[in-house]
Amino acid sequence: MYSLLLAIIYIAFISLGLPDALIGSAWPVMYGELNVPISSAGIITMIIAFGTIVASLLSDRLTRRLGAGLVTAISVCMTAAALFGFSISHSFLPLCFWAVPYGLGAGAVDAALNNYVALHYTSRHMNWLHCFWGVGAAASPYIMGFCLSGGLGWNSGYRAVSIVQFVLTAFLFLSLPLWKTKETNHAQENEKRPAPGLKTILQIKGVPLVLFTFFAYCALEQTTGLWASSYLVQYRNINPETAARFASLFFIGITIGRFLCGFAANRLGDKRLIRIGILTMTAGLFMIALPVSADGVALSGLIVTGFGCAPVYPAIIHSTPFNFGKENAQSIIGIQMASAYTGTTFMPPLFGLIASHLHIGLYPVFLFVFILIILCMSEWLNKLIAAKSTESLS
Repeated sequence: MYSLLLAIIYIAFISLGLPDALIGSAWPVMYGELNVPISSAGIITMIIAFGTIVASLLSDRLTRRLGAGLVTAISVCMTAAALFGFSISHSFLPLCFWAVPYGLGAGAVDAALNNYVALHYTSRHMNWLHCFWGVGAAASPYIMGFCLSGGLGWNSGYRAVSIVQFVLTAFLFLSLPLWKTKETNHAQENEKRPAPGLKTILQIKGVPLVLFTFFAYCALEQTTGLWASSYLVQYRNINPETAARFASLFFIGITIGRFLCGFAANRLGDKRLIRIGILTMTAGLFMIALPVSADGVALSGLIVTGFGCAPVYPAIIHSTPFNFGKENAQSIIGIQMASAYTGTTFMPPLFGLIASHLHIGLYPVFLFVFILIILCMSEWLNKLIAAKSTESLS
């Protein structure tokens, strides 16, 4: 039963990643057919982001009432329905409508699954599960590309992924009895306490620090991936095809890095994994920023930065129950997800403004600011948790 449920959760994480790269890979074709400006993609992604933030903040109440298994199944079903809605849309306004359940479903399942794994599985599985998210995120552009190159159109790409999501939804509903076995004791404990409000959670010592850490990490990851090609082409004068290939290797570096981290995660622990990630990201950024004529150094720096990013997200999530207590984990992870989506939504456009009005060469400097925030906030949190442990022992 344990292995079967774990397999279901692994598949669910692939599903979680599948929709994430669809808009980016399809939009160059979509905006022309829809007769809208290329910048209109930002409206859709903002609606999706708003939905994910709202769903993340509500995830604790939903999970307490319905359980992680049912929340996951309903959320994946909502995402599948939204993707199918995209596939039958032929104008811009319907896309905006379907973006609402798209975001709500993504935010709810993200928070529910991450909390469930943090409570019931080891750090090893947290890293491997997020590796599987990368598999889904990497697979969706290939699905869309196959549909576009085969003359099937972007609608067919969305329809294909929606069918995959509907099939997974059926498996998730069938697997609900497996989830309930693990959730029973935790649910009984939660029934004794009402869901803490946002104000109460933010007053817990250390929570603002982890939110800043998560915000900075997700801002760094999204900005790195989005602007890597532009930096390499415009500032380093690297061939656009080469730049695009290595920019994609940043995400492949994250995926492979999480797979490798899984083998050492239980032995190293979350705290060390975050520190190793910070050091590796810093090394990667120095390679990107080095004023040398050899392009290979900057290109390799992107891959190294991806390896550095790999353990940070899973380690922050997995350490939440230990740092703040199991009773607060779901609420805090939901707020962490909201903080993450805020970072990924607003920070890449901010760098776009910096690149337009100042210089795109500030790319590694902008990213390094986030590394400093991650380092300072995470180490400050470690000191608070250590002090709390000392107080409880004395």
